[in-house]
Amino acid sequence: MSNSSGATSGASNVGQRRRFVGVPKMCWCGATISALMSKSASNPYRRYYRCAYAATHKLVDDNHTFKWVDEALLDEIERLTRRTAALEETMSQITTENMEHQKMVFEKMQMKLEREIVESVEEELLESKSSMKKMSIAVIVGCMIMLGLSKVIG
Repeated sequence: MSNSSGATSGASNVGQRRRFVGVPKMCWCGATISALMSKSASNPYRRYYRCAYAATHKLVDDNHTFKWVDEALLDEIERLTRRTAALEETMSQITTENMEHQKMVFEKMQMKLEREIVESVEEELLESKSSMKKMSIAVIVGCMIMLGLSKVIG
């Protein structure tokens, strides 16, 4: 029964084999993993991962690594889906934090600009008041001169 498995599902020999998620990288014995094709009647041409040592020695019902390729790939897809969701959540948090930071910086800049505008307006008001006082004094002096001249002349 070379390169074949009598197992019909991913739960094959669960009591004897360790359960692992995803595509196996190495067997517990240290041997590499080989991708093989089933030649059994129950799973013809179904691809599976198998411990290279167990496959070479045609071991049957052992505790060396065995996993159907389709189930391993589904595990990988699920793992990547969870990882993608976690990354999306992280990106969302980073984006939210960035937006809050930008909002805070914008508000600080806005307050600074408003303060500068108020100071500038106050300076202009002071200059205008000073200028108005000078003009008022000039007008009063001019009126007094005209009043004095009008009394002298007439």
